[in-house]
Amino acid sequence: MLGLPPALLGGAYALAALYAGALLSLTVVGLPVVAAALTGARALGRPYRRLTARLLGTDVPDPGRPVRPPGALAAIRSALTDPVAWRTLGYLLLRLPLGVLGAAAVLLPLGALWLLGFPLWLRLLEDGPHPAGPPDVLAPALGLAVLAATGPAVRLLAGAERRLARHLLGPARTQQRVRDLEAARHTLLSTGTDRLRRLERDLHDGTQARLVAVALTLALADDTLADPHPDPDRLRTLVDRARTQTDRTIAELRVLTRGLRPPGLDGGLADALPALAADCAVPVTLRLDLPQRPDEAIEQAVWYCAAELLTNISRHSAARTAELTVSGTRDLVRLTVRDDGRGGAAPGTRSTPGGGTGGTGLAGLAERLAAVDGRLRIDSPPGGPTTVTAELPLRL
Repeated sequence: MLGLPPALLGGAYALAALYAGALLSLTVVGLPVVAAALTGARALGRPYRRLTARLLGTDVPDPGRPVRPPGALAAIRSALTDPVAWRTLGYLLLRLPLGVLGAAAVLLPLGALWLLGFPLWLRLLEDGPHPAGPPDVLAPALGLAVLAATGPAVRLLAGAERRLARHLLGPARTQQRVRDLEAARHTLLSTGTDRLRRLERDLHDGTQARLVAVALTLALADDTLADPHPDPDRLRTLVDRARTQTDRTIAELRVLTRGLRPPGLDGGLADALPALAADCAVPVTLRLDLPQRPDEAIEQAVWYCAAELLTNISRHSAARTAELTVSGTRDLVRLTVRDDGRGGAAPGTRSTPGGGTGGTGLAGLAERLAAVDGRLRIDSPPGGPTTVTAELPLRL
């Protein structure tokens, strides 16, 4: 009901703009009038986006401010070729019938109430006897049908308005693509910088300290050897200590370098994923069907995504079994991880499969996949099961 007045006003504006543009198209002022009307339509998109977010619960991204070049002719040309303005004008036109239908759907309960009480209204408004007839039976039944159809009708029209707003009030597809690529580039740079800083800190605080300890132990052993009568027991102790310190340093270096490139990927996902599934605390059924080997960056993204999801299942899902499926087509790689845990995963709260929180979370996985033009879908009702699907291109 609140959307009806804006629908009427917006539809009237769009019709008036088109009528004035067509009427004045053969005159000198025709193009400036159309350009001004398109500029006004673009500005009207902002309150409609707010209304959609407030009443329908759908956030439509702001397409941003238009670029207005200097000069009157350049500004008119820019306004006439602005795809966001034309799409907003189309939205105002299509929103008019939807707004009327939506208001009519909201008024359906009044019609249902009149039909349900039709036998009573007939006898109250007219004098004389009124024997029962077919209308006394059909009218209440029709009223119940109208009342039952009210909810689905409102939901259907609300869904149509959501889709219309998402497709016509948001940024153009190319503009959204540029934004996604910029966000993905920022994510890649931030992730790489954070990883390098963490590696530098770990090397400085851990490995470097161990290497210094090895050097000191070897220096003590050298001092012992410089003695004319070295103590064999002390020398053996120092050598054993140096060997132990070296082994620990090597093990620590292996842990640090493990995150730089997933182990086993030289042979592809067919070699790397079985070892990953075997390390999961929950029994994992693995299914692989990859006719072609993806690009190296895609393989790494699939491996990291599978590793994160299996880790989250082990830590947070309370699942008994899990399934990991990797399939491919001519141009797509699909990773599906399913568990029978407690569900409730939500990417907006950085939740993990099984409803817990921890790790990098599903939001971090979505960012990693966006960097390689992939996407993440989550189906995790409370109580489970949880199914997370990642789709990536086969080639970048």
